[in-house]
Formats: sequence, C-alpha cells, structure tokens
Amino acid sequence: MADIPDGNVASGEKLFKARCAQCHTATKGGPNMQGPNLYGLFGRKTGQVPNYAYTAANKNANITWEDQTLFDYLENPKKYIPKTKMAFPGFKSAQDRSDVIAYLKQVTSE
Repeated sequence: MADIPDGNVASGEKLFKARCAQCHTATKGGPNMQGPNLYGLFGRKTGQVPNYAYTAANKNANITWEDQTLFDYLENPKKYIPKTKMAFPGFKSAQDRSDVIAYLKQVTSE
C-alpha cells in the first residue's frame, strides 16, 4: 500500500472533468452513463449501483471503496479488478489520484 498524498479538491475537479466525466456522473440522482454514477461511492462495495450493468468481476470483487482502495484502483483499474469493463488506463501520478479522490469525497457526499 502506497502512502496517499494530501489531495487538492480544485485540481481533482479539473482532472475529473477532463478524464472521468465523459463516462461518470458524481451527483446525487445523476444518471449512469458508460460507467456508474459515483454518488455515495465511499463505503460502498463494488458492483452495487442500481440499474448499472456491471461485469461479474466488479460484482464479485467484494471491495469496499475507501481512500486506499480507490487510490490503488485508480492507478490501473484493469490490474486491480481484472476483467472490469472500465477502459480508463489509470492515473499514474499519485498526486493526481489523491486529487481526484479529494474531489470525489466532496462531491459524492453533498
């Protein structure tokens, strides 16, 4: 497990809008798109958003999304959950991952 640097919400918002928002919404009541809505992400297990067609790999991963699991996942989603349909290659920068997590923690709980 890598140490998680302090995240910057404003930088995370920019990264989310540039690299994540084409497939995900993160607001309460937001629609599922190519990826599931991320509202309520922290503390939820993988494969649990209603009306989203997850792969069996996601449904059966039994991972609870917290800072550390999301930090590790966002580095390389297909390595963390093999056979996920998430096509995003990941954020190689630890700071970028931390920034996105800081943004998601704020926006997915408002």
